[in-house]
Amino acid sequence: MLIFAAFASGILFGTGLTISEMINPARVIGFLDIAGRWDPTLAFVMAGALAVTLPGFSMVLRRQRPVLDWQFHLPVKSAIDRPLILGAAIFGVGWGLSGLCPGPALAGLASGIPAVYGFVIAMVAGQWLAGRAIHE
Repeated sequence: MLIFAAFASGILFGTGLTISEMINPARVIGFLDIAGRWDPTLAFVMAGALAVTLPGFSMVLRRQRPVLDWQFHLPVKSAIDRPLILGAAIFGVGWGLSGLCPGPALAGLASGIPAVYGFVIAMVAGQWLAGRAIHE
């Protein structure tokens, strides 16, 4: 059941990204171009996500445990430290330069666009290198 729920959630997320055109790097770069031809579309997508997430989290966290697990797996680290700031900066630069972030990039693999494949390969390589650097 857990695998089915994860699969259904992924399909729903990918479908939402595709319908909203968030897998299109030009759409995202248009949102980030506040000094040029700004495209507010991504703000509406984010507002829609928050409209579901905020009340949803409140309802879910009232439960004793999740439906498909024994316990909630919530972040325990709350400090704003150097790795967080560095990672956020690298993420932001990569997002701004490419117009892609991990979720839309993975959904965009279905498009067959070579640049998306290149991004995903570079993303996985970067995650692997960062993991090795942190654990050594």
